[in-house]
Amino acid sequence: MTHKLKFFIPILVLSTSCLAQEALTIRTHGKQKPPADAQKIYLSACSVVQREFGMNRVPRPQVTLVIGGDANKVDWGRREIHLVKWDRYLFAQGVVIFAFEELLPAEQRLLVAKRAVTWADSTVEIDRLRK
Repeated sequence: MTHKLKFFIPILVLSTSCLAQEALTIRTHGKQKPPADAQKIYLSACSVVQREFGMNRVPRPQVTLVIGGDANKVDWGRREIHLVKWDRYLFAQGVVIFAFEELLPAEQRLLVAKRAVTWADSTVEIDRLRK
């Protein structure tokens, strides 16, 4: 019994630390303070996307919030949301976009796009059928 506990305790500690890793990172520039409700809004936006699209799992996209920049923008490559000053609505919009992107992986997006083109090619205008 003691050997089993010695084996399972390190596994439990490692798995707990992996779960504790945050998908949201916050950086501030200048005298900006990290917003207290950013984590709450992040989790809420992810849950709303999950419910809206009826998914089995809640998306948790890796996102960095940068406050104190020179413009409100999204850096797709770095997965960053840049805000001049804290705006909970703009932040929620950015999280929703990244969460939505996580629901449909790149390979599946290509398949959906290919299907869209195939469907467009398979339709015929009614005037062409009459001739």
